[in-house]
Amino acid sequence: MTAMWLAILRRDLALLLTGGGRRGGALLPVLFFLSVAILLPFAIGPDTRMLARTGGGIVWVAALLASILPLDRLVEPDLESGFFDQWALRGLAEEWTISARIAAHWLTFAPLLMLAVLPAAALFSLGGDQLWRVELGLLAGTPGLAALGVMIAAITAGLRGGAALGGLLLLPMAVPILIFGAGGLQAGGQGGIALAGAVSLLLVAVAPFAAGAAIRAARE
Repeated sequence: MTAMWLAILRRDLALLLTGGGRRGGALLPVLFFLSVAILLPFAIGPDTRMLARTGGGIVWVAALLASILPLDRLVEPDLESGFFDQWALRGLAEEWTISARIAAHWLTFAPLLMLAVLPAAALFSLGGDQLWRVELGLLAGTPGLAALGVMIAAITAGLRGGAALGGLLLLPMAVPILIFGAGGLQAGGQGGIALAGAVSLLLVAVAPFAAGAAIRAARE
């Protein structure tokens, strides 16, 4: 079982990193994130205090929007190709397959975003302590964003305009992570980061079952 799960993880990583044959792949969310980080300081102006106050929250919003970009290729292409059917015939439940997809999605967007925060911190005039809290918050919250993205992608797979609908569904459901993560940017905001991590763990635990049920329903 573990060997099959690791095989699926390696396959999913390769597909998501290359974008499944589409342009951009894993670099697209990072480029989007950096574009937001570069453009917003021009919109806000040269006020370094204002940039420092708002920079951490902007980083979180940009990270949330960047996590939405690959929604259309997280589940639907494999559902159409019969990928989930093949593994179900081998005795691997959809929940296990989806858990590998969540891990692959997180690995292909979160670490790169956390690296991209380093140049973004300079643009937003974030101090070392603020940067540390942003990175810690993203580490706690992005697994939940990955799980939520895969779950929404499974629920909307096969629907007309599923990617746009998925984005609309994901945004309000991601609000708790965004609130707690941004709340952790304040001095002494470790409680917010802990709450973001708790919500994230809950989503990681629930998402495989919800997504697996959605995939079985779509196959029927």
